[in-house]
Amino acid sequence: MSRTVINTPNAPQAIGTYSQAVKVGSTVYLSGQIPLVPSSMEVISEDFAEQTQQVFANLSAVCEAAGGSLNDLAKVNIFMTDLSNFATVNEIMSQHFSQPYPARAAIQISALPKGVQIEIDGVMEL
Repeated sequence: MSRTVINTPNAPQAIGTYSQAVKVGSTVYLSGQIPLVPSSMEVISEDFAEQTQQVFANLSAVCEAAGGSLNDLAKVNIFMTDLSNFATVNEIMSQHFSQPYPARAAIQISALPKGVQIEIDGVMEL
């Protein structure tokens, strides 16, 4: 199968040796998105809810560039620096997804790039 790189100016550009997403067959593997504003490449704010909303906006832009939407995500991995924000993630996620929800993991880690509080990656099936 061939691999197609997905790239959009509506999500932050890669800050390392990776692509925003890669499509293999009908499956799209999305790289982790952090709460960078695409136009400035700066973190949106220090507020966890605002960071989470920006991450979902970035993921949505990559999904759309690949020909899908957030609701096509089959699996997401959520990385947070503080799991006490889990309820906030659930509430915000419910604003962006409809049932059936994707499978998911939520993991607390010690640090994320640029000192952000949340990063989410995913796998989408088209």
